[in-house]
Amino acid sequence: MSIDEIIDNFSLLDEWDDRYRYVIELGKGLAPLDERDRNQANKVQGCASQVWLATSVRPNGADGPVLTFIGDSDAHIVRGLIAILFAIYSGKHAREILANDAIALFERIGLREHLTPQRSNGFRSMVERIKSDARAAMAAVA
Repeated sequence: MSIDEIIDNFSLLDEWDDRYRYVIELGKGLAPLDERDRNQANKVQGCASQVWLATSVRPNGADGPVLTFIGDSDAHIVRGLIAILFAIYSGKHAREILANDAIALFERIGLREHLTPQRSNGFRSMVERIKSDARAAMAAVA
């Protein structure tokens, strides 16, 4: 599902309970994370719940590397946030990842103001981890 589809679906839901349920449903659609990827290197620091993000980098010539992500969390709502982040970032070029502002998008759809401070901090940590991986992929080809 694309981020535009998620935004459109989100806008159709008036009640925040329905929006939370939708976010949780998005998380249920995440591909399962292999146990070998649930390691310290993939664990995202700064999240109240446990979150793992594994990154694969594919060179793409002059356009720069393309990053694909898989991940999981032990919290349902966080799994949904991961699914939204993957819709924004996974399968994209590192330059595009660095240019996209997921935090601004979350503010635009009103989700950020409905997250607890701990979830907001965790969300920021996930975004920073993704961007850090994109910067590292760019540096590796420079």
